[in-house]
Amino acid sequence: MSHPHPELKAAPPLPEGGLRVIALGGLGEIGRNMTVFEHAGKLLIVDCGVLFPEETQPGVDVILPDFTSIRDRLDDIVAVILTHGHEDHIGGVPYLLRERSDIPVVGSKLTLAFLEAKLKEHGIRPRTVRVREGDRRAFGPFDCEFVAVNHSIPDSLAVAIRTRAGMVLHTGDFKMDQFPLDDRITDLRAFARLGEEGVDLFLTDSTNAEVPGFTTSERELNPAIEQVMRTAPRRVIVSSFASHVHRIQQVLDAAHQHGRKVAFVGRSMVRNMGIARDLGYLKVPSGLVVSTRELEKLPDHKITLVCTGSQGEPMAALSRMATRDHQIRIGKDDTVLLASSLIPGNENAIYRVINGLTRWGAHVVHKGNAKVHVSGHASAGELVYCYNIVKPRNVMPVHGEWRHLRANADLAIRTGVDPERVVIAEDGVVVDLVGGRASITGKVPAGNVYVDGMEVGGATEASLKDRLTLAEEGVVTVVAIVDADTGALAEAPDFLARGFVHDDTTFEPVIPIIEKTLATAAEEGVGDAYQLEQLVARAVANWAFHTYRRKPLIIPVIIDA
Repeated sequence: MSHPHPELKAAPPLPEGGLRVIALGGLGEIGRNMTVFEHAGKLLIVDCGVLFPEETQPGVDVILPDFTSIRDRLDDIVAVILTHGHEDHIGGVPYLLRERSDIPVVGSKLTLAFLEAKLKEHGIRPRTVRVREGDRRAFGPFDCEFVAVNHSIPDSLAVAIRTRAGMVLHTGDFKMDQFPLDDRITDLRAFARLGEEGVDLFLTDSTNAEVPGFTTSERELNPAIEQVMRTAPRRVIVSSFASHVHRIQQVLDAAHQHGRKVAFVGRSMVRNMGIARDLGYLKVPSGLVVSTRELEKLPDHKITLVCTGSQGEPMAALSRMATRDHQIRIGKDDTVLLASSLIPGNENAIYRVINGLTRWGAHVVHKGNAKVHVSGHASAGELVYCYNIVKPRNVMPVHGEWRHLRANADLAIRTGVDPERVVIAEDGVVVDLVGGRASITGKVPAGNVYVDGMEVGGATEASLKDRLTLAEEGVVTVVAIVDADTGALAEAPDFLARGFVHDDTTFEPVIPIIEKTLATAAEEGVGDAYQLEQLVARAVANWAFHTYRRKPLIIPVIIDA
């Protein structure tokens, strides 16, 4: 099994007739999936998503893949193929199209509809190419065939990419639910047919590779959802991803069965469900969905609200209900149904929302206490089936953290794939398929690109470190008026502190230290204001740490007397 090495250098030029594969996101993390394929001087991109920030990245809205390695080759991109419409696969497209607006964007009907609604907000009109399962299209030297796969959003696709270097099969996100709500199952016959032809490199979804057995069918959630609708004494508030059409369909059906009306709450939920309904992916019985205004006239036991916020996102509808910052007031005997997963890293935020809702008297039904969620990803049993059907020559696990990638690699090896031909890569690692063998040949830059308000890439690791310092340690501004000739203080310095616990006398002991620092600087002939500020900042920081075991951010201001 080949592993990436930190000492990897830039990759050599791609050998004639070879295929290069570089993941710019989605490896070693769950999110911002993006894979670049290079062949015969052209580039094909599969997916371009965003990653949601963690608590250690305050103020960041989303994190993008790093486009540095393809920026001087934007004209070589023949297409961006989108496997499905989740944010972690399409959220980065607006930022890529800002760099070259006419890149053809390829996807299924629902995926493109979700994307076009998103791009409208960015003022971009994309060049789209609509495909469906069974279609085969050439984009430059890449001959692409699209295969139906089942996932937690309709219209998901896997893609087989044929080139002179061999065939790659990329599953996208998938599972093998045998009784899906839309009766569109993962097309294992196509997987088998491609396997017969010869799959040289298999990129497989690793998210649930650690989970033994098979992912439960979506239909098995019906009893739990139906029970909530039947037994809830007052309103039912359901929280889900705004793109989870299947889950919302189940909620609509159960509400309808028990005589409840439904209203969608939240901009993205209203927008996406409108699109899904218009395109026929969401079947809505007539008269079932009403506006929130019409709901107010109904008795509580006839009401169902469907909103966003199942991940505890602070601005989403459910979190705001939990903190009483929403026009919908949660009250005693309301039932809240969290119909989604716990994304790793979001657990605390979600429990905070559950506790807030419970405090107002709501009964919260979630994955931990009822069968109200199944994953959208294949478990180990399904992955092993796929390896045995496809019989790939080389395997590269994608879409997962390190533990998921390793578990997926181990499954491939257990089904008989040569361990030397199983490649575990990280973001930015270059994998070349040459002469039928996949191997790691180098790396390209693939850092985090932070979107912070309107600013893309402006926030850096250093500025986030400053924000964490401000959050944890506070800030102290030191204003000193210094005689330029002697280096002595003209008067006692002013200290302005925020978040650093202090009283009127706290900073008195540091004044002699500042005087000594300035005197030493004057002796050594240091008169430059910037250098003096750095010396003062360091002196105050050392004092704060030794005296209070605190490391506030120090902002020095030196004024010439």
